[in-house]
Amino acid sequence: MNVKRCIVLAGALGGLLLAPFLFTGIGTAMEKPDPELFPYAPSLLRYQESGASFTPPQVCAGCHPIQYEEWTASMHALSWHDPVYQGELVKALEAVGPEVAKQCIGCHTPAGLVTGEVTGAGISGLSDMALAGVSCDICHSVSGHSGWETPYRQPENGSLILSPGRDGETGPVRTKYVPYKPNTGCGAGFHECVEQPLLKTAELCANCHQVHHYRTHTPLEATYREWKDGPYQVKGIHCQDCHMVDSETFLRSADTFQKPQRGEYRHYFNGANFLVYALVEQAALKKGDQKLAANARNKFEMAVARLQAAADLEITPLYRDEQLAELRVRVKNIRAGHNLPTSLTNIRQVWLELTVKDAQGNVVMTTGTVDEKGDLPANARKFNSEGMGEGFHFALDPWEVIAFSRHDTIPPRGYRDVYYGVTAGQATGPLTAEATLRYRQADQKVAHALLAAVPEDMDLAEIYGLTEMPDLPVVDMVSRSVTVAAKE
Repeated sequence: MNVKRCIVLAGALGGLLLAPFLFTGIGTAMEKPDPELFPYAPSLLRYQESGASFTPPQVCAGCHPIQYEEWTASMHALSWHDPVYQGELVKALEAVGPEVAKQCIGCHTPAGLVTGEVTGAGISGLSDMALAGVSCDICHSVSGHSGWETPYRQPENGSLILSPGRDGETGPVRTKYVPYKPNTGCGAGFHECVEQPLLKTAELCANCHQVHHYRTHTPLEATYREWKDGPYQVKGIHCQDCHMVDSETFLRSADTFQKPQRGEYRHYFNGANFLVYALVEQAALKKGDQKLAANARNKFEMAVARLQAAADLEITPLYRDEQLAELRVRVKNIRAGHNLPTSLTNIRQVWLELTVKDAQGNVVMTTGTVDEKGDLPANARKFNSEGMGEGFHFALDPWEVIAFSRHDTIPPRGYRDVYYGVTAGQATGPLTAEATLRYRQADQKVAHALLAAVPEDMDLAEIYGLTEMPDLPVVDMVSRSVTVAAKE
């Protein structure tokens, strides 16, 4: 059918054929969220309120002690207590105002937002439910999501539907959604159980791990899209299959694409955020809580182990005119089901450190070494991104970043090649090249600025015993060393 005939036919049918395509937001500026659908915008949470209130995790622990212990000290449990997040929220409130705060609060303490208890930064005077962040009764109150109704037409910015219960004939009934068909007696009379297959899919996690700008709805954190566009989605391996299992099961899922069995899932929600685990361990030791300290230390070690299992390196010499001219270092994402790094990729730091020595141990070249102030050299080969603001200038803060000027993250099962020019000169004998892929959660100065901005009721000295800004730990993800000839 030619274009002219299509237009005539569309007009004859009242525009019905073209209407779905003209008003989907595709190819045009994103429309604002419909306030009827999304009353907490820019958070896209929806709340089906009833007489049944949310249940704090301490209550859930009575019947589910193992799951509670696994969740404790997890990033979900710490989502509201995270001092780095709290510092960023304070800065966002100062820069933009309360509008942006709703988006942040909606994923860091969903119950706190929809009940109206939390409207800004800080921890004072909040209920156990609000302080618990992403707790048991958040995920298990998810009756569905509205991701396909959002401005971006996919899950984003907390587009979950929370339904902690319903009004029954004799009073409120707590409803908990579970990933499998419930057994008879599920809930033991305290709550009813309803099967919700969404809990087994990446679309559940996507609602808070696909973060878009509060106004433009351009992606800032694209973890869900990275997974969706990659091989793990094709093979049916979802977020839960790697992040809700122990380290051994994670390796099996990542290497063989074998889904875990029902009994292998755990409530660890473990990823790469080892910094907060370390801070929680310090806080627990300061209070004398050895059990919590051990819990946080275990999760810290799991996070480091995952980082060290995620990538690999290959070093290949390249010759011109029979002389060593370059070293090619291939950085491979071998086990992360999303890009490496992911989340706030303009904040995360993944880089290569390379040192080449001659047969006598003399350094021929070195690059990528952090200096005594914790700063990366300007020429370090980094695998992250750079954000841009409205005027296409460099931007770092997520409320300013509307797009990216550079994306050098590594896709799942993909790689990036880096080339280093090497002048062997008069070097005799073989050269030794050692490359190390290093990870840090943020630039030292950025992290210090965020920690310095925490609200007044989060005293870093009182809670964590910090009397000065800590140096951010660096994890060596993988190192490889090869010996190459100076001449071919």
